[in-house]
Amino acid sequence: MSRHPSFGKSGKGAAKRNVLKRFERVDVLKKLGRWNPDEKKRVTGLPKTPVL
Repeated sequence: MSRHPSFGKSGKGAAKRNVLKRFERVDVLKKLGRWNPDEKKRVTGLPKTPVL
């Protein structure tokens, strides 16, 4: 039985994402030197970061 063409190719998931998860954003902030672990413990309210 074959797959329907609407399921697409398996290589489509390898495209670059334009949204970072929280831990990825924290890593970017650490690289930029803008992360202070004592300052914010909340999940929301992190500053915007460029996608590296």
